[in-house]
Amino acid sequence: MNGKVTRISGATVHINCPGLQIGDRVQVGENRLTGEVVRLDGESATVQVFEENRGLGVNEPAGSAGGPLTVQLGPGLLGGVFDGLQRPLQLLRESCGAFIASGQHPSSLDLHRKWQFVPQVQSDCDVQIGDQLGTIREGHISHPVHALDGGRLVEVAKGELVLDQPVALTADGRRLQAWHAWPVRRARPYRKKLPPATPLVTGQRCLDFLFPLVKGGIAIIPGGFGTGKTVLEQTIAKFADVDVVVYVGCGERGNEMAGLLEEFAELEDPRNDRPLMERTIIVANTSNMPVAARESSIFTAVTMAEYYRDMGLDVLFLADSLSRWAEALREISASLEEMPGEDGYPTYLGSRLSGFIERAGVVETLSGKQGSLSMILAVSPPGADFSEPVTQACLRVAGAFYQLDTGLAHRRHFPAINWNQSYSLYQQKAAAHFACRFGEWEELRKRCRQILQGESALREVAEVVGMEGLQDRDRLLMRTAERIRLDFLCQNSFTADAYADPEQTCQRIGTLIAEHDRLLADLDKGEPVDKLLKEGADASR
Repeated sequence: MNGKVTRISGATVHINCPGLQIGDRVQVGENRLTGEVVRLDGESATVQVFEENRGLGVNEPAGSAGGPLTVQLGPGLLGGVFDGLQRPLQLLRESCGAFIASGQHPSSLDLHRKWQFVPQVQSDCDVQIGDQLGTIREGHISHPVHALDGGRLVEVAKGELVLDQPVALTADGRRLQAWHAWPVRRARPYRKKLPPATPLVTGQRCLDFLFPLVKGGIAIIPGGFGTGKTVLEQTIAKFADVDVVVYVGCGERGNEMAGLLEEFAELEDPRNDRPLMERTIIVANTSNMPVAARESSIFTAVTMAEYYRDMGLDVLFLADSLSRWAEALREISASLEEMPGEDGYPTYLGSRLSGFIERAGVVETLSGKQGSLSMILAVSPPGADFSEPVTQACLRVAGAFYQLDTGLAHRRHFPAINWNQSYSLYQQKAAAHFACRFGEWEELRKRCRQILQGESALREVAEVVGMEGLQDRDRLLMRTAERIRLDFLCQNSFTADAYADPEQTCQRIGTLIAEHDRLLADLDKGEPVDKLLKEGADASR
């Protein structure tokens, strides 16, 4: 290291080190703490340290780590639990106990784990950058290994190997590995972006039926404290119709992350009866970890998600929550003495957030495959104020808006999605897909929305005159709306009802609306409304 520490202000450290660039990763102090260059002034650099820097002193050594903050990408990520710097938490626990000590830099991938490599090329052939050399079986997926350099091969591995070993050697002595490093703040390349069209089935009736999401789409879930954001995201992570799930707990409470890890370790993937963790990557950056690492955690996680997208897989990225990420960004900006924007957030909050979210989508990969990266992002607006900057910045780029309602949560209605305020811009694309499987899907959705909207319009009148003061047809509508709310929109995430496939969803709502139409027909024939209401109540038991 060819520099030294000149000033320390919290997690912001000033060093005197020539030759640095913005975004370079540096190592600071005798413990070689990891940091990132965020400002340059001649040979003086301002560094945001990602680790606890207690004990760091002025004049300690500092220097470049040889490039930007990167993650290791290769076989072995699935089933892993990492912090915001992609350090494996299990290894950190074994080396330093329950609390992470500073200066720990274990390899993210187990370079000594044995894998079965199946080559698809032979020695004495020419390969170019990006050509597939072979595959490695990783859980339920066939993990392709691509060439990072071109040239004539003189040796190709076969059978069992570890990641420290090359899968091939070129004539000029270069080693082609099964893993590589990638800068977290740089999106991975692709041939072109494609319009999303295939619905992403979450298993939540309210979402799949009323506000569908498509693969490659973006949804935000804003809600106040106690409205069920975390439980909803974790339920979607269990049952979503995707190949890989990347879940980042950004500033989450430690007990919630511990519960998630314990539950996911015991669950099975309902699609193939294999352990759920085999298709899951968890980035856990809890609220007691340094805020700088929290800011980088979503970029670390989305880079790993893009890596599996590039294999032609459907990947779901879940973040809980972006508000705590934005708070970390605000704290970093304040320590750098930058001009604050609205509510103290930096003026570049919107552009930084948009640059991250635009990494979602359906793409044609460089290898010609089609992969998708979908995002479901939780937001925790203070006081459930949806006009605050983070929620508004997300709304500008999100295609689906799932507003969690405090009133519904207090009535124990979960998921507490407000069906009058939520929306999805992917409705037409999803309807075209479901119409091929269920011809009545769109008609049922329109009828359901009409009944729920009619109930909202009648609720204030009913509170004044009572249910008996309403017209007979309105009383039947109110009863059907209650059945839809309780028997269809409500879903207990801790019972067998936690997941409903589209066929079950269509069948259940179809039964409720058919019953409503039958009662209306009986009413038109002169049947007393009280008898019909009692008949409907008996049928619902």
